Amino acid sequence: MNQKVSIIILNWKGWEDTIECLESLYQINYPNYNVIIVDNGSQNESVEMIKDYASGKLSVESDFFEYNKSNKPIKIWEYSTNELKSLDINNVDFNSLDSNNNLILIKNDVNSGFSEGNNIGINFSLQFLNIDYILLLNNDTVVDKNFLNELVKFADTNNEAGIVGPGVYHYNKPGKIDNIGYNVNICNGRISSPIVNLEEIPSSNISLDYVVGCGLLIKKSVINDIGLLDKKYFLYYEDVDWCLRAKKQGHEVFYVPQAKIWHKISSLERRSISLYYYGNRNSFLLIKKNRDTMGILSCYPLLIFNKFILALYLLLNGKFKEFIIVFKAINDGLRGNYGYKKLD
Repeated sequence: MNQKVSIIILNWKGWEDTIECLESLYQINYPNYNVIIVDNGSQNESVEMIKDYASGKLSVESDFFEYNKSNKPIKIWEYSTNELKSLDINNVDFNSLDSNNNLILIKNDVNSGFSEGNNIGINFSLQFLNIDYILLLNNDTVVDKNFLNELVKFADTNNEAGIVGPGVYHYNKPGKIDNIGYNVNICNGRISSPIVNLEEIPSSNISLDYVVGCGLLIKKSVINDIGLLDKKYFLYYEDVDWCLRAKKQGHEVFYVPQAKIWHKISSLERRSISLYYYGNRNSFLLIKKNRDTMGILSCYPLLIFNKFILALYLLLNGKFKEFIIVFKAINDGLRGNYGYKKLD
């Protein structure tokens, strides 16, 4: 399989998760890939610890694999985002390097969010790497050895497939699947699983509205059609938006059941202040970008009503901070105040 895949991982203060993810990647069976880490302005020891892992000084323990010391040290190509603006690195033949012992590390000065952080890696890939696919992968995942083979094989043999994703399983319950991707109601921003019972893991490919950005493979040709992730989202819904834009251009989105990754899914994260804010605010942007004027006027009242119900629920349950955050999200969504928002 000769298609070149650029795997982009964002790190923000999470080096422990990142090095476990990296070790699982460097043990996959796919022969033709490169790995890009974009450190999104971590203000801790993340960069140093990732370098220690690459040098072989820091090993990784995991229930999913045995640590492989034979490919260490891993060669690191390190750049800052400021350097990339003016640096000519065309003399480096990244495409001739072995897949499992090279790492491109890009240091971002600030936390640019999920969308723009990934865009940094995508732009690097498009400019300097002769790639066919981009894979977005969360740093808190572990991958099956064959996951990339299965994703590329399906995408390569299906012309209509523009974006594909794996089954996303629970890290702490490896046999339990969390999601296969979703469908989305463009009038209220709500997502729904295409299958009723996730206990019965589907064995066939399923067409979806979107696959989750924690493991999303997209063809380079699709990016050329639709552009990069929309940085106005900053966090949450940017993967939904990307997939919907692809579908508008005639590229289908599929779940590939033979591909598996495990995700450290946190119930705390799903009730985080960031999710309450960006998740609620960005649903306004999603509707604005995907409905005409009449559609927006008809959908916004329902959306606002649903968010008021959520706010009331939070208030009645004593979650005053979350209550205030939801109202800020509604206000900013209606006013079009997107991008990064300081929440504390």
